[in-house]
Amino acid sequence: MAKTCKVMINQLQLGNFVRLPLAWKDHPFLFSNFQLKQQAQIELLKNLNLEFVFVDLERSKAPPLSAAEAAATQASPAGSTDVLKRDMEKDKRTRIEMQKKFRRDLQKTEQAFNRSVSIMRNLVGKLRNRPLNAVDDAKDLISNIADQLLDSNSLVLHLMPDDKQDEGFYYHSLNVAVLSMLVAKEFGWERSEIETLGMGALFHDIGKLKIPSNVLKKSTPLTRPEANFIRQHPLFGIEFLRLADTFPKAALALIANHHEFLDGSGFPRGLEEKDLSKLCQLIAVVNQYDTLCHPAPQTKAKTPYAALGYLYKHFKTKLNPSYVGSMIKMLGIYPPGSLVELSNGQFGMVMAVNLEQLLLPRVLVYDALVPKDQAAIIDLKEHELTIVRCLPPSALPKKIHQYLNPRERVSYYFGDNNPA
Repeated sequence: MAKTCKVMINQLQLGNFVRLPLAWKDHPFLFSNFQLKQQAQIELLKNLNLEFVFVDLERSKAPPLSAAEAAATQASPAGSTDVLKRDMEKDKRTRIEMQKKFRRDLQKTEQAFNRSVSIMRNLVGKLRNRPLNAVDDAKDLISNIADQLLDSNSLVLHLMPDDKQDEGFYYHSLNVAVLSMLVAKEFGWERSEIETLGMGALFHDIGKLKIPSNVLKKSTPLTRPEANFIRQHPLFGIEFLRLADTFPKAALALIANHHEFLDGSGFPRGLEEKDLSKLCQLIAVVNQYDTLCHPAPQTKAKTPYAALGYLYKHFKTKLNPSYVGSMIKMLGIYPPGSLVELSNGQFGMVMAVNLEQLLLPRVLVYDALVPKDQAAIIDLKEHELTIVRCLPPSALPKKIHQYLNPRERVSYYFGDNNPA
């Protein structure tokens, strides 16, 4: 734990990393903890009528002055800090408005995501008795997603809330569809290919509906017959859709082959690269990534950051490296859902990635003096901050973990960075 001490205001000097004993709304600074880089900041602290602040010695570039040094140091002429204070307060208000806008944008994206999950839930319900209606609903959903993806040149990938109990199937299906379509857009594929990919991804696990839930959700290791039975779910999916003769034929191959690998080690048929279309190869990449993030049991889940690294390192012969690289590039080094430490020492969770500025995501920041429901979501570019490292959830102290509330299931959806 960082070594912190109480320091009188007149003992401060440049390089001290301070924490203010004030609520965030009661001072003009953007954060309640920061490093002193200008003498004017010290003068402004004096004008806040503070007797003391806390100094984090480990993060400071210089120690505070001793009482004797402070007394011996001739005070610099007190210049007016009114202009500086007004500018800082104006800047703070501007950034607060930016945060409010981001929260509004995030709320709109969550609403769109929830509508898509609801449609997915309903079409799966229709599939047994009204398969043609289910396929029509799916085509409409994928067409709408394609419209949004292809009409925007400034997409932001947002972190969505945790899935509701027993709805992981819908979240996984939608996640794979959205990410696959995003990667396909990055490659400049034709709209028809993107929509085929979306349809295949949306239904890729539909065959699991033919597997008893006590087998799918078994907490103990599967027997060999059980594991082999589950490995047949891609073929069960094809059987499921035979009654829906309007289902795109090109998308059926994606359902059958989403677990096939380039080296022939996949299932259910052990196909090799020459037998797999580019669409089949792409859905295999995205499905494997999302499965690493959300395995059964969930206790073995990898963080998005770790899942991308694992995919890159351990699937070189199994998955198309170009597609893996493109997904890593699209999600960024720090995908939404990643827990990070910032260059100012604060902890946060990546909430969104602007696909044009991958190294500077938007981060929900932990601040003990700011209520959880008012926690700042900051754009690293605007604040000249960088990410120092990614962290597993277990590395966070309990109070920070509860504040940031890292997602058990990481789901993504997209919004326009410049909505009308």
